[in-house]
Amino acid sequence: MKEFENKVVLITGSAEGIGKTIAEVFAENGANLVLTDISSNIESVASKIAVDFGIKTLGIIQNVSSEEDCKKAIDETIKKFGQIDVLINNAGITRDGLSIKMKEKDFEDVISVNLKGPFLMCKHAFIHMSSKRYGKIINISSVVGQTGQAGQANYSASKAGLIGLTKSLAREFSKRNINVNAIAPGFITTKMTEKLEEKVKESIISQIPLNRFGSPADVANVALFLASDKSSYITGQVISVNGGLYM
Repeated sequence: MKEFENKVVLITGSAEGIGKTIAEVFAENGANLVLTDISSNIESVASKIAVDFGIKTLGIIQNVSSEEDCKKAIDETIKKFGQIDVLINNAGITRDGLSIKMKEKDFEDVISVNLKGPFLMCKHAFIHMSSKRYGKIINISSVVGQTGQAGQANYSASKAGLIGLTKSLAREFSKRNINVNAIAPGFITTKMTEKLEEKVKESIISQIPLNRFGSPADVANVALFLASDKSSYITGQVISVNGGLYM
């Protein structure tokens, strides 16, 4: 029997990148998946993963900044599977720019998706996890939420806020046997980092003790651990996956 067989895992922002890799790692370990994304491509991604790994999936087009969409995602999960065991809040956006030039909407949009979204998902997932007295919630933060980053005041604030949210909810949900933790990735090889100029990449890598970017699988494997019963005595923590960039 695979480790996550008969478990249901919901992953937001899972049409590509880190979210999709997390989905594939959980699928490989037998989990049934609910995959959400603002992209309409999410339904085909979910269908392909179901075929490739022989599991059940549900793809949902979702805007995590909408409470209606968040409630709907949880309700549809319960309707199809009857349970939700793991919630992974991965959806996120960037709207970079120096603070003095940043538009108010760019600040609000990033906070709304990256911070309000996870709050809404946790709020509605808690109702069902609480009744079972079991659940694992994993919030994908970022190294810049720990260090700050010029040109990313909105993104850094949202990811720092997500760490505070994680710790607060860990305290609130602990009595119902629900673990809430965060992962703070550093520079991970994705479409976003692939667009960086070589000189920029070299400059970043020179600051990373392990001398390389991480892979989406590096993040996914930590998520797998935090979602497992092996992490039952871990809650309210931030696990850094950054190659030593921030210690």
